[in-house]
Amino acid sequence: MKNTFFALLLICLTFTAFKCDDDASFGFEEDKKELASLKKTIEDLANTSVCDENTQCKFIAFGSKPCGGAWSYLIYSTSIDVEKLEMLVEEYNQKNTDFNTKHGIISDCSAVMPPTGLKCENNTCIAVY
Repeated sequence: MKNTFFALLLICLTFTAFKCDDDASFGFEEDKKELASLKKTIEDLANTSVCDENTQCKFIAFGSKPCGGAWSYLIYSTSIDVEKLEMLVEEYNQKNTDFNTKHGIISDCSAVMPPTGLKCENNTCIAVY
């Protein structure tokens, strides 16, 4: 009886030690596609914006680097539904943070600086660095 118990214990430990470790990559492609789709929706909305003067131009931190900070800054004008854009960007940034954590994403940890200014050229907001 004692030998049977140890044999079963050994079998269980063997299966546990050699189990497939797909948990970290589970859903990676699906999560990546969801992020890409949301990013495209946000960029499409921002790209519909037009400006007549510099004061209409704004920017927002876009994406979440694993080390902290934004991947980039999204430039837009106030001619669009800004509240909707900000809500979508907040959702995207949180999903990006969750994606980085879930899948162990790393980056170069370099800081992306925001624009020093914005200007309206040909009805399009342009970042100034």
